[in-house]
Amino acid sequence: MNSPLHPSSVHPALDYHRAMTRRRFFRGAGLSLGGLALGSMMQTEASAAQMFPPLPGLPHFAPRAKRLLYLHMNGAPSQIDLFDYKPGLEDFFDKELPDSIRDGQRLSTMTSGQKRFPCAPSKFKFAPRGKSGILMSDLVPHMHGIADEITMIKSVHTHAINHDPACTFVMTGSEIPGKASIGSWLSYGLGSESDNLPAFVVFTPTFPSTGNAQALFTRMWSSGFLPSKYDGVALRGQGDPVLYVKNPPGVTPGDRRTMLQALSVLNQREHERFGDPETLTRISQYEMAFRMQSSVPELVDLSGESKATLEMYGPNVEKKGTYAQSALLARRLLERGTRVVQILHRGWDQHGNLPVAITNQCKDVDQPTAALIKDLKSRGLLDDTLVVFGGEFGRTVYSQGKLTKETYGRDHHPRNFCMWMAGGGVKKGFSFGETDDFSYNITKDPVHLNDLNATLLHCMGIDDRKFTFPFQGLEQRLTGVEHCRVVNEILA
Repeated sequence: MNSPLHPSSVHPALDYHRAMTRRRFFRGAGLSLGGLALGSMMQTEASAAQMFPPLPGLPHFAPRAKRLLYLHMNGAPSQIDLFDYKPGLEDFFDKELPDSIRDGQRLSTMTSGQKRFPCAPSKFKFAPRGKSGILMSDLVPHMHGIADEITMIKSVHTHAINHDPACTFVMTGSEIPGKASIGSWLSYGLGSESDNLPAFVVFTPTFPSTGNAQALFTRMWSSGFLPSKYDGVALRGQGDPVLYVKNPPGVTPGDRRTMLQALSVLNQREHERFGDPETLTRISQYEMAFRMQSSVPELVDLSGESKATLEMYGPNVEKKGTYAQSALLARRLLERGTRVVQILHRGWDQHGNLPVAITNQCKDVDQPTAALIKDLKSRGLLDDTLVVFGGEFGRTVYSQGKLTKETYGRDHHPRNFCMWMAGGGVKKGFSFGETDDFSYNITKDPVHLNDLNATLLHCMGIDDRKFTFPFQGLEQRLTGVEHCRVVNEILA
């Protein structure tokens, strides 16, 4: 009867909780010897099952890469000072950027009010590196040694001109928050070879004090509309790598296992009653947390690494929370079966005093990045690991603020920037795309970020047009609904 005297008749959840007396709770939950025995059997079956199985039918075709390592330089590294050499700019020092080059393109609010747009050639020296002759500046001497392992893409472009939407786009394929990140898409579709570590792990290391840090948002590693079990797990650089994984004082592993068995019974019953898929996520995440009590301490214990390996990653490798240690831990995760590892390094937003700031940023990441590529190769992992290095957009050729031969700043520039890839599926020692003499416009072989993501999925054995998830009336894709292409020219 629907009346104020019978409110539970229209509130089944309220009715359920009112009826749940202590006696009924224990009887219905099965917390008897038989119930716990059933829970133990269920837990044994769960332990035997794959924690992150792939979707049926995936991969769509034989993959060239099994794992993804994404090195994101948050804040936008200057392509002009790192990889896009423009020798003719020396003759344009402090001269106005020609209107024909700028061509009325939008500017950020940080420089739109400038009276002048003086060209600022890079103060750093460039030279061909390796047998391939890929041009790199002297900011990254250790990367010179991996030039023959990478494909350098000089013609990447995007839409957003500010950091937050641009970072959201590079990681989720959309400027609108709430979409699934690339790591979540891959762990959802391909699962993971590891049953004791997360399928998708994220590091947010320290950075030099001269760096201008942009905020990092969890949406960059969020599962968005996908089940939350595919969220990236951020490993902390200080204290416990993962909060609340350790047992509190007085709780033994056996106690924890018994508790999880009981919770598994309760959660299974709840799922049968309400059908909420997040209940199944809760079950699997409790189990993963239990396994991580032993797998994470083993992961972060570097005592078994050789002296030569530690030295290769540089002097900061044994300092917790550094980029160097994150790079080494990334290798250890990949060789233990984790599907996707991201390192998001902040401090690359250099609107002023760029030469000092970018020098310190490069000192922080150059040696560990090169070491990581060499380490993966020496262990036979590079051939089936896809590595991506880059930021969310590029930087302007004109100076922001004061310009001298020794100092300058650069504003945001989404029209073109450089990214490089290495490993599974891409060519070695190859350069793709060209820009004009001012590194301001693409003149050959443009690569939109959606094209890049389609190519990345292709290397992992996935057809981006067929890899969808229904949400808000749309078959959502990482690469969006607009046309994009696999960049076959860079594939091995």
